[in-house]
Amino acid sequence: MTDVGAPILFGLCTDVNSSYLRGPADGPPKIREALRCDASNHWTETGVDLGVPGIYEDAGDQEIRERDAVAVIETKVGELLQRRNRPLLLGGDHSITFPILKALAQRHSDLTIVHFDAHPDLYDEFEGNRLSHACPFARIMESGLAKRLVQVGIRTINRHQREQANKFGVEVIEARSLPAYDRLKCSGPVYISFDLDVLDPAFAPGVSHREPGGMSVREAIAHLHAIEGAIVGADLVEYNPVQDISGLTATVAAKILKEMLGTMITV
Repeated sequence: MTDVGAPILFGLCTDVNSSYLRGPADGPPKIREALRCDASNHWTETGVDLGVPGIYEDAGDQEIRERDAVAVIETKVGELLQRRNRPLLLGGDHSITFPILKALAQRHSDLTIVHFDAHPDLYDEFEGNRLSHACPFARIMESGLAKRLVQVGIRTINRHQREQANKFGVEVIEARSLPAYDRLKCSGPVYISFDLDVLDPAFAPGVSHREPGGMSVREAIAHLHAIEGAIVGADLVEYNPVQDISGLTATVAAKILKEMLGTMITV
């Protein structure tokens, strides 16, 4: 276990860099509400009781309206790290991952990122925006913020993003190649970035970019549990309550969050 404190939840309520639909800015409080719902208990599948006082902290949410909010997010995450916490950030759109990694890389060198997503998010720019939620991993890799990027569940990769993946040495595990548990044995510090659209929309319709053919909730959890290494941070992004049906995706997001917390505590 890495020498850091308890995980801490912090919501980054922004969707200004979303390319298609707005709504993910409203995600963090809805995920928390589902996490605390009396329909389930606080225990994770790995045997961690998240109801124990102090096992994790919750720093609340911050609304972010600036399109170029890199400095704001980097500063906020840096403040969490100064308290020796391991941040688990709730989005919000996926653009938040770049400034999170800017802060985290100052504390942890040789990071491995395990990225769950339908999309590689490796565009050099998208619709003229280099900070788009379609671009964070291009910014991260070109900035040298990680030594290794493993992408799990990809199923929309185009020629440009394949070229980007080759350029940056990204390990792309496409959905058609799953399962891939052996590819998740990592050494050193690990960061998990989980975009809910990695899941098939049958399980998680509340996302802006529904892409059929994705992982089931069970498959995703199994891959989360297979991650080895010292988990120093994570994010859960792209829940869009506007697109949800009967709160189904909020419940799924809370389940993924619960297992991410459990993994951070036990690995």
